[in-house]
Amino acid sequence: MFKILMIKLGYSETLDPEIGRVSSLGDIVRTTPVLRALKDKYPESHITWLVDRDAEPLLIRNKFLDRVLVWDEFVPFQLMREKFDILINLEKIAGVCALTDMTDAWIKYGFRFDSIKGIYHAYEKGLSFIDYISEKNKTGRPKNYWQKVLIEMLGAEWKEQKYILGYKPKSEVKYDVGFNYLAGTKWPNKIMATSKWKELERKLKKAGYSISWQQGIGNLNEYMDWINSCRLIISQDSLGIHLALALKKRVVGLFGPTDSNEVFFYNSGMPVHSKQDCSYMPCYKPKCIKGLDCMSGIDLEEIITAIKMLKIESDESKKVQKGHHSDG
Repeated sequence: MFKILMIKLGYSETLDPEIGRVSSLGDIVRTTPVLRALKDKYPESHITWLVDRDAEPLLIRNKFLDRVLVWDEFVPFQLMREKFDILINLEKIAGVCALTDMTDAWIKYGFRFDSIKGIYHAYEKGLSFIDYISEKNKTGRPKNYWQKVLIEMLGAEWKEQKYILGYKPKSEVKYDVGFNYLAGTKWPNKIMATSKWKELERKLKKAGYSISWQQGIGNLNEYMDWINSCRLIISQDSLGIHLALALKKRVVGLFGPTDSNEVFFYNSGMPVHSKQDCSYMPCYKPKCIKGLDCMSGIDLEEIITAIKMLKIESDESKKVQKGHHSDG
């Protein structure tokens, strides 16, 4: 059995300098295309994913995963006694990197522990991760789509592999547009003001669209059910974008401090960029260094145009069309 261990708890952003202890669920979802790429390269492989408990619902019943290990105080001892053919560590937390050094694997990708400095560094098959982070930190620009970069860094072939969820939503489609108006606590300057969302709701309702505001906060399964109940999701650059794409929804992504060029929309979405007058944008900073409201520069009319370009018709339009067909 060819065994692969993927360590992606979600604590630190894989291709950003950031290191934290709040699970980045969006980073978990956009890592899932790697599984398809690994199975293409190693068809007979047995893949284990080590993940934080908060992110477990995103991986359960994933058809490309053979085992999901949830991080607890006993798991490190298990991994130090288990053998793998390939280990992929996408976490930069020093203690996790030290664990990967003590885990038996023939080939190791990603981050290791620097025992001199007491911080993360990289295995030989992970130095490109360090170079990418350094260059992105210097220029503020990603080199390519996040999924493509990661898959190629792991020696696999980018074939526009899609996000993969094991969860099957229980909801039915009921709304034209869903407002994914909240974002994680890591990035407060990604959030567009509620007043702008309410103004957008007024404009869309006037055009005949049915609207649903974000639901399922605090429960991932309920959150995915809510996303599935909408034809199109409007979202800041957050978990909502990635889950909506995974659930094959149309997506309008709102971008200010981050770069839309890092997101591959699978021909199902469009970005709308803030027009805020700021030379640092995109800065990839959790808080604005100039004290500006980054997302105040989002043009609502541009969002409406994107919805129409993605061919999402309003309930009102569908009623009119249905009436015309009946008359015929």
